[in-house]
Amino acid sequence: MIISTTFEVHGRTVTQHLGLVRGNVVRSRFIGRDIVAGLRMIVGGEIHEYTKLLAESREQALDRMIQHAQSMNADAVIGVRFETTDAGQGQATEVLAYGTAVKL
Repeated sequence: MIISTTFEVHGRTVTQHLGLVRGNVVRSRFIGRDIVAGLRMIVGGEIHEYTKLLAESREQALDRMIQHAQSMNADAVIGVRFETTDAGQGQATEVLAYGTAVKL
């Protein structure tokens, strides 16, 4: 499966647009991780615990988007974007991956 943030695939021609595909995941924060992150916020610097959580969430959302595209027999997904939203009154985060499934 070819994944592109642009609206074309270099060297290939889009022959058919199959429609929107998406994958999302909602992850809750973990109290132990929050305590360590809170301490890092006081001192400053990167909050590695949240960086890892969001990276894993993006990968899972991307995998789900690809599965959606495969179910449509797509060759590629173009115009791929990510969106992140607080959910559950700040206790959880949703990561959404979306794009346009196409035939090449």
